[in-house]
Amino acid sequence: MAARKTTKTTAKKPASKTMTKSALINHLAHENEMTRKEVIAFMDSLVDTAYSQAKNGFTFPGIGKLVLVKRKARMGRNPATGESIKIPAKKVVKFRVAKAAKDAILPTK
Repeated sequence: MAARKTTKTTAKKPASKTMTKSALINHLAHENEMTRKEVIAFMDSLVDTAYSQAKNGFTFPGIGKLVLVKRKARMGRNPATGESIKIPAKKVVKFRVAKAAKDAILPTK
């Protein structure tokens, strides 16, 4: 019988790990006594609504809002050649964090 080689790691996992979508679904299901399927359906519905309403502005209460911003045309520079180029006007989606979220996440000075 061949001996099995095992390695034991002593390094601890970082405490500030980013919450994944799956972990969020599990947490919400547990906290609200819902099934995972119900939570997934709710989250999909919320995301679909946010996407369709972003052009009008969509607010996640207590978190922030999606805003459509029009950028003007401007002159830029190609960094490789130094040549001036015209950057056309375009629309972009931005997320503005709510003051309540900032206050809850960032410590006050």
